[in-house]
Amino acid sequence: MAFQSEDVRVLVADDHVLYRRGLITELDDADHLEVVAEAGSGEEAVESASALTPDVILMDVRMPGIGGIEATRRLVELIPSTRVLMLSVSDDDEDLFEAVKAGAVGYLLKETSIVDVAEAVRRVAAGHSFVSPQLAGKLLVAFADISRWLEPCERQDRNPAPLTSREVEVLQSMAEGADNCSIGAAVGLSEHSVRNHVRNILEKLHLHSRTEAVLYAARTAIIDP
Repeated sequence: MAFQSEDVRVLVADDHVLYRRGLITELDDADHLEVVAEAGSGEEAVESASALTPDVILMDVRMPGIGGIEATRRLVELIPSTRVLMLSVSDDDEDLFEAVKAGAVGYLLKETSIVDVAEAVRRVAAGHSFVSPQLAGKLLVAFADISRWLEPCERQDRNPAPLTSREVEVLQSMAEGADNCSIGAAVGLSEHSVRNHVRNILEKLHLHSRTEAVLYAARTAIIDP
């Protein structure tokens, strides 16, 4: 395809080679899109994007090494002009919320048709956000819940149980965007122990998600935001 000056420059990051190559082929055939690089890991995505400054990165959530969400967090800091659009086979709530918190401006399920993927790339390049329709409702519900929990009078009525120093430590790492594996490595716990601490934190604070816990803890000064 002949590229024009207004073509959107895209980097595709996915560790599944066949899927990545197929996606690249289809995007190269789409109007006004140019795939300038590909990556098979989060580290490769950060390195290539830093060198090439693409307009949009299609970033797989689950990849070897630092993974797509951590790569997104680093890229948002390094190259604020680059827009990250996440790809995932899963509609897992936690992945969705963590991706948004990391700075992704869109989230697509891999079952999305190539026509819709191409359109999503164009939309985020133009400054918009894009979330697969199956997931949009989850974001709306989550934000409504967060707003409700953060009302001052309701915070006082809930009487949360005090957190242990270790739970505060885990919560602080959560606020910094670390996943369970990274938290365990940082504080000297197994990933299983970290999951137990996260569950206890949510139970004590009477909350439903990691995102709610982080927002609540920052607003109430349990952690340093």
